[in-house]
Amino acid sequence: MSKNLQLLDWMAPGANISAYIQGANAIALLSAEEEHSLAEDLYYNKDLDAARRLVMSHLRFVVYIARSYNGYGLPLGDLIQEGNVGLMKAVKRFNPEKNVRLVSYAVHWVKAEIHEYVLRNWRIVKVATTKAQRKLFFNLRGAKKNLSWLTNSEAKAIAEDLGVDVSQVMEMEKRLSSHDECFDFSSDEEDSTYQAPALYLEDKEADPATLVESAEAKNNSHNLMTEALDKLDERSRDIIMSRWLKDEKDTLHELADRYNVSAERIRQLEKNAMKKVRMTMEA
Repeated sequence: MSKNLQLLDWMAPGANISAYIQGANAIALLSAEEEHSLAEDLYYNKDLDAARRLVMSHLRFVVYIARSYNGYGLPLGDLIQEGNVGLMKAVKRFNPEKNVRLVSYAVHWVKAEIHEYVLRNWRIVKVATTKAQRKLFFNLRGAKKNLSWLTNSEAKAIAEDLGVDVSQVMEMEKRLSSHDECFDFSSDEEDSTYQAPALYLEDKEADPATLVESAEAKNNSHNLMTEALDKLDERSRDIIMSRWLKDEKDTLHELADRYNVSAERIRQLEKNAMKKVRMTMEA
């Protein structure tokens, strides 16, 4: 029961969104083997604890996706919460026999839920938040009933009447004159240059599935490098680390002085050590 309550708490970011994101990022990622094992436990045995671990380990990716929809002016916490609903649906339907990582499968479900939320709420736009803006909003609407775009003199007169800056009047006029756009509008006209917001408001610079693959490849390369260095003798290992892995790299002559040999000998040792490292990593 306590695990289920903990999971429900994580599904709702709450008021402290920064603490939620920090907590989500602190949850360890699952290896491919761990993920597959948990997915089998859920798929075949209906293991709810496995479902909880699968969901928790992917909360950071929901945050990443939700952030790409910040351009709609909707609360990030709400976007994350809707994305978490999509994540849970994906986990419930995930088949471990399809030989695909959960993040690649879940990304479509997460985006679908966020899209649905945006479609339901994007029209609820707050054009006035402060007391002064609300006063200007209602008064300017009344003043513009028989007016087209305000001239500079008309804007100045309204600003004086309401006790605000001319810039505030012009900004509120822009808000009043703007209109909603269809989120996923599609035109049948071949020469149409209009692009629906669904095509450009999402940040597509990095796909979550690509991030996972990149992180795993980097981790695998690090482990192979460590294993290869461990197989070298102490001098060769020191030469490789001093020449390639330090922030301030040593020169051949500095290493030659350290080991009381010629710079050419250091170069030969470095070449042989690099060859051994490559052979170990490629094995």
